[in-house]
Amino acid sequence: MTPDALRRLLVRDLEVVGRQVAAYPKDELLWAELPGRPNTGGTLAVHVAGNLEHYVGAVLGNTGYSRDRDRELSVRGLTRAEVLAEVDRAAATVSAVLGRLPAEALDSPYPELLRERRLRTGDFLLHTAMHLAYHLGQLDFHRRQVVPGAGALPSPSYDVLEASAESPG
Repeated sequence: MTPDALRRLLVRDLEVVGRQVAAYPKDELLWAELPGRPNTGGTLAVHVAGNLEHYVGAVLGNTGYSRDRDRELSVRGLTRAEVLAEVDRAAATVSAVLGRLPAEALDSPYPELLRERRLRTGDFLLHTAMHLAYHLGQLDFHRRQVVPGAGALPSPSYDVLEASAESPG
């Protein structure tokens, strides 16, 4: 895995988060609570944006972003446009930071302790991609539950992986 491959995957999935948010027909539905489900669609989108702004932007890219995780999990009532702006900013940050991250950085220790553990940067970036995918699934589930007649959105493309595939033979 290369920084560019991770960049392409994270940006692709943030774009899918954006498509999910845009597919809610009303801003209020983004914040509809479901019994037994702690997170609304809006919460999930704001959280993944803040997570990547912090772990990729602030920690790896020294962007100066200051994370407010409590806000990510408690904010309500933002418009779809406001949530999309946060997701778009996170995608731009990920693209810029990982676009200039040297490949050897993936084997270096991640600059921040994570639950009192020191992980390799590449391993932690893979974790962030899986974290994003997990919450993206929850976001899709939420949207389908609160939007009458909502179906699946098109699956993410594998096109972003082609540039990182090794040539056969």
